[in-house]
Amino acid sequence: MIKRLIVCFISCLFLCGCTKKQDVEYIDFASWGSITEVNILKKVISDFEKENPKVKINFIHIPQNYFQKIHLLFASNTAPDVIFVNNLYLPMYQSKLLDITSEFETDIFFPQAIESLSYKNKLLAIPRDISNLVLYINLDLTNLPSEDWNIEELLEKSISSTSNSHWGISFEDDIYWMSPYLSYFGESIYSFPKTLTFYKNLRDKYKVAPNKSDIGSSTLAQMFLEQKIVMYLSGRWMYPKISECAKFNWAVVNFPYGEKKQKLDSSGWAISKDSKHKKTAIKFIKYLSREDVSKLFAESGLIIPAQKQVAQILNNEKHNEKAFIKVISHSDKNSVDKNYKKTIDDINRKVFN
Repeated sequence: MIKRLIVCFISCLFLCGCTKKQDVEYIDFASWGSITEVNILKKVISDFEKENPKVKINFIHIPQNYFQKIHLLFASNTAPDVIFVNNLYLPMYQSKLLDITSEFETDIFFPQAIESLSYKNKLLAIPRDISNLVLYINLDLTNLPSEDWNIEELLEKSISSTSNSHWGISFEDDIYWMSPYLSYFGESIYSFPKTLTFYKNLRDKYKVAPNKSDIGSSTLAQMFLEQKIVMYLSGRWMYPKISECAKFNWAVVNFPYGEKKQKLDSSGWAISKDSKHKKTAIKFIKYLSREDVSKLFAESGLIIPAQKQVAQILNNEKHNEKAFIKVISHSDKNSVDKNYKKTIDDINRKVFN
């Protein structure tokens, strides 16, 4: 009798354990990101799990070749439930992502971010950040230009700032970094004769930008921090590094506005259409898009938050931080199609190699 009771007791424990485990819902969540971003995500995931004890988030950090690996996961029908995406790859995966238009109030976001992460009027990802290119300027070597400066003034400043010890402006052999020039001249990646002439002249004719041999094993960011470049074209992601390491006075300024709006990008959280946990995945990305969570990312300095209200915390007057926000009103979404990546790769091979 006693043996039978013990067997029954152990069986009950086993069954209870199984039932308890089955009650837990597991969500796979994939993202790229720096150590700082990953630490924020881990905290947010931990807080979410505390509020939702029956949900466990399996965080899949993919620091390199992110979209190649996501592509393989989709191809093998093992895509994560929640996927961090950007607008450049959105058209490629649009048929595999859940339409979440009816799940979110979108008026708290910059409209350009919503438009960037929508496809055929369907919202496929809730925006985390919005991205544009600005110029970081060494104020010990030149003065801050006015907000309404033009491309001729940029060239003049590049020339006047160049000396034996430093170049006036940065230059990269990649059409991505030509983006604000394309916008200024009203051209596109499919036809850009004016832009290419002006851009290459910075380096080859006017000698105000470094070439590959000048850069060597360094990076343009390092050269800016070493005061070898006066004006450095980059994004928000460089703000923390420059804030920490720059030993000189600096600020950010918008690239000159042209007749056509500049192009910007956006990143956010999407859900696989094949997810077996759609309701919980939606709950999770709603948590990720809460204002307090958005502030965590914004306070890291790595992103421009896609939420209009949260973006107001970018107010460092010394570095003219508001420039990141002001440029948004002069910007439009970067319209891309599913062949965008191949198009860009082909252009870079033909133009810069």
